[in-house]
Amino acid sequence: MTEKKATLKVDGHEALELSVYTPTLGQEVVDVSPLAAKGLFTFDPGFQSTASCDSTITYIDGGKGQLLHRGYSIEELASKSDYMEVCYALLNGELPNAEQKAEFVQEIKARAEVPEQLKAVFNGFTRDAHPMGVLLGALGALSTYHHEGLDINNAEHRKEVALNLVAKLPTLSAMCYKHSIGEDFVAPNAELSHAENFLTMLFGGTNSEYQVSPVVAQAMDRIFILHADHEQNASTSTVRMAGSSGANPYAAIAAGVATLWGPAHGGANEAVLKMLDEIGDVSNIDKFIAKAKDRNDPFKLMGFGHRVYKNYDPRASVMRESCHQVLGELGIQDPKLELAMKLEEIALNDEYFVERKLFPNVDFYSGIVLKALGIPVSMFTVIFALSRTVGWIAHWEELIGNPYRIARPRQLYTGSDERAFVEIDKR
Repeated sequence: MTEKKATLKVDGHEALELSVYTPTLGQEVVDVSPLAAKGLFTFDPGFQSTASCDSTITYIDGGKGQLLHRGYSIEELASKSDYMEVCYALLNGELPNAEQKAEFVQEIKARAEVPEQLKAVFNGFTRDAHPMGVLLGALGALSTYHHEGLDINNAEHRKEVALNLVAKLPTLSAMCYKHSIGEDFVAPNAELSHAENFLTMLFGGTNSEYQVSPVVAQAMDRIFILHADHEQNASTSTVRMAGSSGANPYAAIAAGVATLWGPAHGGANEAVLKMLDEIGDVSNIDKFIAKAKDRNDPFKLMGFGHRVYKNYDPRASVMRESCHQVLGELGIQDPKLELAMKLEEIALNDEYFVERKLFPNVDFYSGIVLKALGIPVSMFTVIFALSRTVGWIAHWEELIGNPYRIARPRQLYTGSDERAFVEIDKR
């Protein structure tokens, strides 16, 4: 990073010279850390204009509609690679060669099973418990198996953590679903690919002849890839903040799961299906399109536009292709899915949406694909979490593997000034 200088002038203070860093890609960043020593802080609600760290993992250019993992475009990764290669790249900085990939895949498969005693934890949850809450509990339980003797300052221990989490999250996620429907857990199958194994643990059983078609397996793998990492979002920042305290890494990942559970973060694809329910039928689309254009109407088209991307979400074009492939492969005639495809067609051609760059995003298509695969809405965010775990752990490793400080944001205090305590009988 080349260094420039900026000068800040504040009434009552000497002019301050601040460093300005130029990243490989993206906006220049002003280093405001010297302000604290001068009795000043910056005010940035939601950290919208604050770089909380420097990172080499993922880059987003919302204006261009660009998403890079370790410098590789998401479009190429999703069309030419697979989730295991993406995991390796996120964790190691480079795509693997054939030998490295084979060894990595074998390591993941060998760690996919969870401790036998942990399975009993699921009996403590009711069948109708939300799977995200169950996953949180399961991760907390998993941390107890990996606490004593775990040294986060040891690079080999951190590698063990990364492999364990990538391997075990699909198993735990499938167990959440099986528990909710009262079926026996299905053990991981090392003969299957990562996506095939997850779907088999989800829908297979001891007496089942369940088989995963190549189209369905590819669609699932792409969902994993497209959700693997997304820079300093709310859940990733939470994982980094929790990790900065030296917390057990399994607990830090659980903190990310808790944050992802929020409907403003991981629940967007659920919101898409709820919106389709509200529209109800193709004959109602024109009415709801008009409502979406009316500033005074609270109705919003969910799954269109993005907080970061001001252009087409690069993940959406890949997911759109998978969406149509899956619907064609399975031959599904679902009114809700037909409604979604009609809505997509209108939004891509309506001048109002095109001018405002309100294109369908990855959540719009992933919700449709997951529904077509027979996955219940309650499991959508769980699948998001198991996909994103590799990104979370890559950021945790990057934090812990370098010099760091415990996260400690400041505040703009607007409460009462110091005042005298009044005894209760005199209030």
